Amino acid sequence: MTERAPLSRKLSAIAESATLKVDAKAKALQAAGRPVISYAAGEPDFATPQFIVDAAAHALHDPANYRYTPAAGLAVLREAIAAKTLRDSGLEVTASQIIVTNGGKQAVYQAFQAVVNPGDEVLLPAPYWTTYPEAIALADGIPVEVFAGADQDYKVTVDQLEAARTDKTTVLVFVSPSNPTGSVYTPEETKAIGEWALAHGIWVVSDEIYQNLVYEGARAVSIVDAVPELAGQTILVNGVAKTYAMTGWRVGWMVGPADAIKLAGNLQSHLSSNVNNVAQRAALAALTGPQTEAEDMRQAFDRRRRLIVSELAKIPGVTVPNPLGAFYVYPDVTGLLGREWNGTRVDTSLELADLILDQAEVAVVPGEAFGPSGYLRLSYALGDDQLLEGVQRLQKLFGLD
Repeated sequence: MTERAPLSRKLSAIAESATLKVDAKAKALQAAGRPVISYAAGEPDFATPQFIVDAAAHALHDPANYRYTPAAGLAVLREAIAAKTLRDSGLEVTASQIIVTNGGKQAVYQAFQAVVNPGDEVLLPAPYWTTYPEAIALADGIPVEVFAGADQDYKVTVDQLEAARTDKTTVLVFVSPSNPTGSVYTPEETKAIGEWALAHGIWVVSDEIYQNLVYEGARAVSIVDAVPELAGQTILVNGVAKTYAMTGWRVGWMVGPADAIKLAGNLQSHLSSNVNNVAQRAALAALTGPQTEAEDMRQAFDRRRRLIVSELAKIPGVTVPNPLGAFYVYPDVTGLLGREWNGTRVDTSLELADLILDQAEVAVVPGEAFGPSGYLRLSYALGDDQLLEGVQRLQKLFGLD
């Protein structure tokens, strides 16, 4: 009998999301009765504000929401997204330049599908969110990592980007505030990078999902606000998940030039059609309703940010740059490597994360998920008491009494 034809080589090369994998392992241990504290998931611990839930409940009773709607999204939601884009990113667009997607991940995937051709090189500042290189590969692109360490606050420079640029470079990924580091580029840094991309005709895929979660007076200046001329070669990716505690509602969007959005819209018309209409109505309420609860959540994240940074910094061998955005801290833990802890030697942050889970019952994501070894990502989007207890377990594990 003839053997079955092989599975897709392209999909076989794609790795499972490391952050979701660690989070799933932590939840399985919790379900088994172990008191694991997890810093793994990039997910607010707050409930979605009630007025948003009420808008969804109201939408359930409107038969118009039971039918297909435009694949690019409800017109009224796209108008609201256009208003938000002008308000927060300084870019004036029409609803026709917007596609509502099933979460930010679909927007990221479609952005690369729209602007990457086989063999194109995509400059990917590292540390990076684990999905970017896989989405680039699915578009037959080649991710080219450009690393910036803790000494640079995890922010790449124009000189580094220029050193990595070749005649095959067509796209730059720009993320501020950053997942996994929480770093925020200054307006001057953003402008310099934008002008460099403009001068070389390079597309920019800018993920702005955390743009409203900034602290200490920082502002996440959009790259198209810093360099307005760049709008013709930039795709913005965003969504309601982080700001409004709506990760499970799965509503994101992409904004860009009409020709690129047309291509992505054609793809979505075959891939998924419209996003769930009830969720779209909820997202509309989030963007147009009162922002008080979103601000309350931001302030809570700020309080937790200050707490986790100060407590982690007490551990000898741990360097903690001060994150000014998102809800992550990304300590440099190279000072803990190459040593034995309770009889176990650890040489990589992957081994360190395993040790921490086994001996302290704390789940963290190792730096290997986001680039080079030597780092850990901890999300502080969890309750204050658990946040403090988890760090105190780390302090005890690494000899801080």
